[in-house]
Amino acid sequence: MEEGNHSVVTEFILLGLTDRSELQVPLFVLFLLIYVITLVGNGGMILLITIDPRLHTPMYYFLRSLSVCDLCYSSVIAPNMLKNFLAERKSISYEACAVQMYFSVLLPDVECLLLAVMAYDRYVAICNPLHYMVTMSSQRCDQLVAGVWAVGLVDAFILTCCTFRLSFCHSNIIRHYFCEMPPLLALSCSDTRISDIVQLASMCYTVILSVVIILLSYVYIFTTILRIRSAEGRYKAFSTCACHLITVGVFYFTILFMYFQPTYSPSADTDKVSSVFYTLVIPMLNPLIYSLRNREVKDSLRKTMNKLLTSP
Repeated sequence: MEEGNHSVVTEFILLGLTDRSELQVPLFVLFLLIYVITLVGNGGMILLITIDPRLHTPMYYFLRSLSVCDLCYSSVIAPNMLKNFLAERKSISYEACAVQMYFSVLLPDVECLLLAVMAYDRYVAICNPLHYMVTMSSQRCDQLVAGVWAVGLVDAFILTCCTFRLSFCHSNIIRHYFCEMPPLLALSCSDTRISDIVQLASMCYTVILSVVIILLSYVYIFTTILRIRSAEGRYKAFSTCACHLITVGVFYFTILFMYFQPTYSPSADTDKVSSVFYTLVIPMLNPLIYSLRNREVKDSLRKTMNKLLTSP
C-alpha cells in the first residue's frame, strides 16, 4: 500500500447486524443463548462419543469431527460479535480480521467436505456392509479427516492471501458482523478480479465436489434400500441416513443461497441473515439433530446421565 496516496488501514469497523441501539441488548441475549447451546451441544457430543465405547465407530468418529468443526466455527465468530453488541467502538485490528477470515474459510470448507465423507461412510455401511469395517478402518478414517483438514488449510491460506494482498483505501467500515471475503473485497481499491476468480473457483471446487460425492452416494444408497424386501429393513437402513440428510440439506441450502446470488450487496439484510444461519445457527442445530433423531446417541446419553446421577 502506498502511504502517499492514502492512509494504511490498521483496523476495521464492523457495523454488525443492525445499527438500531434498542436492539443491541436483545440481540446480545439471543446470540449469547445460541452460543451457549452450541457450546453445550457440541461439547457434549464430543465428550459422549469419546467416553462411550459403543459409539467408537466410523460414523460417530466423523460426527465428533463435525462437532469439533462446529464448536470452533461458532467460537471464531460469536465472542467478537457478542462484544460488539455492547461496545461503543466496534473495531477489529487488521491482523485479527485476517485471522478471523482465515478460520471463516477453513471451517466451512472442512464441514462441507466432512459431510461428503459422512455420505461416503453411509454408502459403504449400507451398500457394502460385509466390508464396512475393513473399508472404513481407523487408519482410513484418520486419513479421510486429515485430508479434509489439509484441503481446508490450503484453501483458507490462498483465499486469505488473495484478500489481504489488496489495498483497502475506500473505507475501513465493514458492513457485516465479521470479516468475510465478499464485504472485504467491496472495500478494496485494488483490482479484485483475481481474488473474485479464486473465490469462485474455491467455492465451486469444495461445494461441487462435495455435492457430487453426496449425490452419488445417496443414489447408490437409495437403490440399495429399494431392493430390501422388508419394510422394517428399509426403514432401518433409511433411518441411519436421516440425520445426515437433514444436516446436508440445511447446510448446502444456506451456503448456495449466500454465495451463488447474482451479485453481492454489502448492505443487504439477506446476506447478513444467511451468514448468521450458517455461522451460528447451523452449529447449534447439528448436535440437536443428531441427538434428537439418533437412537444410539439418545440411549448413550440416557445411560451416561443415569451413571452420573447414581454415582456416589
